[in-house]
Amino acid sequence: MGMRNKNVIFSKTLLKKARIFLLLFLLIGVIGCEKREQEFLLYCGAGIKPPGEELVEIFNQEHGVRIAVDYAGSETLLTKITITEKGDLYMPGDKHYVDQAVAAGLVEYQKSVCYFVPAILVQKGNPREIETLQDLLKPGLKLGLGDAQACAIGRKSVKIFEKNGIAWSEVEKNLKYPSLTVNELGMQIETQMLDAVIVWDANARYYTQRNKAEMIPIPTEQNIISTIDIGLLKSTKNKSMADRFIDFITSERGRKIFIQHKYTVEAP
Repeated sequence: MGMRNKNVIFSKTLLKKARIFLLLFLLIGVIGCEKREQEFLLYCGAGIKPPGEELVEIFNQEHGVRIAVDYAGSETLLTKITITEKGDLYMPGDKHYVDQAVAAGLVEYQKSVCYFVPAILVQKGNPREIETLQDLLKPGLKLGLGDAQACAIGRKSVKIFEKNGIAWSEVEKNLKYPSLTVNELGMQIETQMLDAVIVWDANARYYTQRNKAEMIPIPTEQNIISTIDIGLLKSTKNKSMADRFIDFITSERGRKIFIQHKYTVEAP
């Protein structure tokens, strides 16, 4: 076989391989596009993370999709949605934020999921003898609260103090840790960095069950309950699947998962 024939065969072989690689590349691209079509983004309040993770995992497995979840403070998430105009679902720690998104034309519809009841969380043994909201003003007490400009529990805490005639200027004297999420507050109690915080009842139960803290309930007449809503964002690229997820978490099966994580599903 001459050198010229060898070069021709070699060139044909390279061309054949190149075509195969090109087909594989295009096929991977198509599969990637199909996969992206089955992905959607859920903006979720940090305080809802425990049941949220389980609900997302179950839904992903049963429907062959991938829900990407952004856990953060409710106000922080709303800012992201407003700026990016991207995403499929929004489930903050209080319906106030979903209502704001509706007013801004960002949400198509919303449904109630469960409830958050604010509570005081203190160190194990309650060494500072905290029994009431007024006790949070004790001299020298190290208090942690959510940042009202970042998360739902922060905004709700401010409202609770206002409702009970407690001046914010007095609260600020003991405020040592303004948190961006409710989850950080519980950790500060567990590590004994703070004496008291205000968190959601579900978050408080998590630490009390681990025998790391004690929960002091706020009397109903002094408290302000939060309703957790989930909203379908108008920016969704996968409305059908997002609708299914909303139906799933608001179903009896979804409610049971919230209950297993000690969340309140009946209006207090």
